[in-house]
Amino acid sequence: MRLILASNSKWRKKIINDAGFKCETMVSAVDENINFETPEEYVVTLSKMKAEAVAEKLDGGIIIAADTIGYMDNEKFEKPKDREEAFRNLKKLSGRVNYAVTGVTIFDKYKNNKISFSDTAAVHFKEMTDEEINWYIDHEKGVYECAGYSIETCGALFIDKIDGNYSNIVGLPISRIYDELKNMGYSINDFETIE
Repeated sequence: MRLILASNSKWRKKIINDAGFKCETMVSAVDENINFETPEEYVVTLSKMKAEAVAEKLDGGIIIAADTIGYMDNEKFEKPKDREEAFRNLKKLSGRVNYAVTGVTIFDKYKNNKISFSDTAAVHFKEMTDEEINWYIDHEKGVYECAGYSIETCGALFIDKIDGNYSNIVGLPISRIYDELKNMGYSINDFETIE
């Protein structure tokens, strides 16, 4: 079974590969400046747009598309544009709980079936000094690729605990995705695996 990840995120691809499955990547160029009422609606809508953009290019396959944001106090935290924004975001997150919200769409082109959902995890940050924030920005290669922090690397130093699915924070709730694939009628042996 052909799995296509509608993303160029190295972390999302790694999650799928680490789970034992092969996947192709195909980038979907969609405009992410959309209006939204809730963070869940925002990420689910974007995941649908990404899945549909990639689906138009394919005859068959199972497309997995996702979008993740950090969210706190009615504010979404996405990729910081510069150092100042990265510092400002980390200062706001320091000592607080923020929420990693991921929207996922699975588009089965074989059966013309589609499902979308969102998953949320709470991330508890330790208090960070200005010195630690500056150190983090200097040492975190992915600081401009995610919501301003990366739990998989240096960010782990400043995260006290999480409530929810770890892989959701990284950008892809793989356990839920597998459950949804089973609900769509697939078994674990239907997918090509990493040797």
